[in-house]
Amino acid sequence: MSPLILPPLYAILDPEQTKGRNPEAVLRQLLEGGAKIIQLRAKAMAPRDFLQLARSARSLSRSRDCRLIINDRADIALACDADGVHLGQEDLPLHAARKIIGQKLIGISTHDVDQAKEAERAGADYIGFGPMFGTMTKATGYAARGVEMLRPIRSAVKLPIVAIGGIKEENVQEVWRAGADSAAIISDILGAEDVTAKTKRILALHSAP
Repeated sequence: MSPLILPPLYAILDPEQTKGRNPEAVLRQLLEGGAKIIQLRAKAMAPRDFLQLARSARSLSRSRDCRLIINDRADIALACDADGVHLGQEDLPLHAARKIIGQKLIGISTHDVDQAKEAERAGADYIGFGPMFGTMTKATGYAARGVEMLRPIRSAVKLPIVAIGGIKEENVQEVWRAGADSAAIISDILGAEDVTAKTKRILALHSAP
């Protein structure tokens, strides 16, 4: 199996962060902007509604050759035929999720070198690392790591790394330069007046000097 190659932007779609806009409409804008991997996060949504949104997101993302990752819920990832699931340290253990979703992608949130190494040993397909900077989107219980803590993670594991937490258009290049394969961005994109234009600008920065 060929190694996983992540695109530079790992967009996260959270209906709570879309400023009241229809999440499917925002998803279409992300896709129009060129997003090639999108995580659907809906912590406050009832499971039935989450599944309905996930099925719609699966249809839309597949039509644009974009991977869809479901946050937390391996059952919903399987039910909507998503490309994978992303799990936090307190979520379902990786080995249990693997029994549910088989060879679909599993990403694991990590916050230090030990957690990153453990995720790799356990068979994760990629890791998230953060929070990189101060974040208003999610209370992680962890202090900001910063790019200086990302570099040893890059040295410690061979897995693709998604940096997350407080990443914006203004600082995204820092995390790429420090070794992140991909940058997870939530509020800076979802809060933009023009989500499509914002997505395009961030992707353009990856090839900029």
